[in-house]
Amino acid sequence: MPNVSNIVKNIQDIMRKDAGTYGDAQRLEQLGWMFFLKIFDDREKELELLRDDYRSPLPQHLRWSSWAANDEGDTGGKLLDFVNITLLPKLKNLAVGTGDRLTTLIRNSFEDANNYMKNGTLMRQVINKINGIDFNASDDRHMFGDIYEKLLKDLQSAGNAGEFYTPRAVTQFIVEQVNPRLDKQEIILDPACGTGGFLTCAIEHLRKQVKTEADESFIQDCFSGIEKKHLPHVLCMTNLMLHGIDVPSNVRHDNTLARPLRDWSPKERVDVIVTNPPFGGMEEDGIEANFPSEFRTRETADLFLVLLMKILKPRGRAGLVLPDGTLSGEGVKTRIKEELLRECNLHTIVRLPNGVFNPYTGIRTNLLFFTKGEPTTEVWYYAHPYPTGAKSYNKGKPIRIEEFEPERVWWDNREENEQAWRVSIDQIKARNYNLDIDNPHNSDTGPGDVDHLLPEYEKLLAQIAETRTALKTELHHAFTAMTGAEA
Repeated sequence: MPNVSNIVKNIQDIMRKDAGTYGDAQRLEQLGWMFFLKIFDDREKELELLRDDYRSPLPQHLRWSSWAANDEGDTGGKLLDFVNITLLPKLKNLAVGTGDRLTTLIRNSFEDANNYMKNGTLMRQVINKINGIDFNASDDRHMFGDIYEKLLKDLQSAGNAGEFYTPRAVTQFIVEQVNPRLDKQEIILDPACGTGGFLTCAIEHLRKQVKTEADESFIQDCFSGIEKKHLPHVLCMTNLMLHGIDVPSNVRHDNTLARPLRDWSPKERVDVIVTNPPFGGMEEDGIEANFPSEFRTRETADLFLVLLMKILKPRGRAGLVLPDGTLSGEGVKTRIKEELLRECNLHTIVRLPNGVFNPYTGIRTNLLFFTKGEPTTEVWYYAHPYPTGAKSYNKGKPIRIEEFEPERVWWDNREENEQAWRVSIDQIKARNYNLDIDNPHNSDTGPGDVDHLLPEYEKLLAQIAETRTALKTELHHAFTAMTGAEA
């Protein structure tokens, strides 16, 4: 049996020789659509054996098995011409019939696909290596799932591409605690799904609950996702197919926030939302106009929080990642948090230590869990510590799911301890809805780290400037009144 890890490493080594794939982002995008076609072809072979009436949505000459599967097939300039002139243009413009979900899926997946490789001989070498993986063999499929995650981790050092990846330990813990239920036929959404980490985790969680064929059939369509960028969208499709989803067409390539909030109908509401919305970024001009005036901001994470409150069903549950800035921020952020605590029960905030998202960002993050339909009376906090002996996380030593075992044990039998404390809604209101509350049991009175202190320092400077301006205004009015009276 081929070693999938070695195959992928060899593919990357070949691609590094090609002048067109000059960076990790180009290599992953190239691999993305090539793996998509190979995985889809392997799935089609399986479906053709299982279903007598199966018909491929692809013309025969565009199927991987026709142009790529033969190791002695076209190479050099002839292969490049086929890919650039025939394959990609025709996949982008497939004729779609009414209700044809599979063809629509393929067409949308290739809408913005590019061939970066400039050397057809090297491309043939890559194709031959990909042919060494059988995605119908469970061992290859599962091993490739691990390799796939490694590729995404490697991409974290490639600038913005790193935002596609949420550590698997974080996605798994959130999904476990939100606990989507198959027996209740719950519908799951990730409105900023990236490469599908939360969705595949949710699918794995539901598969453990399967008892009948009808259960497995329900899993095929019980989720939906939306992803703004082309590359993670294609990778998400690939990831879902690897996890046994035949037609992952309920994941759209779109900007969730570009749709006016009022246009989301009650029929579109969902039972469960698990997500890591982009944070630290600003939306394009005009997006904020899709939201009520009191919640208008261009900060992405804040807008997603407003959206989540809207599209959860009553008693619906959410688990998401948010930065410290959302917890402590004022102005619009305060109004959003006030609405959240009034409309939902924000029962738990797990405070993650610094470095969980290294090297993409050093911003401190939190895991928020809430249920819609009842107001918050108190918030439980849990400060997740570093493992013994560790001072931070990095690419080589990421956060691990085993570290969450204390939270799992504590979750259903909550008591205050060195890591856990609770804060009443009255205390939160007295703090003007500032949810950035430190562990009162922590004896560390040191100065803290720069990432945490800098925003506090900037906020203090802004308050000083505001007070100075107000004082100048008061003095000016007093002086004017006094000189007017003397006159």
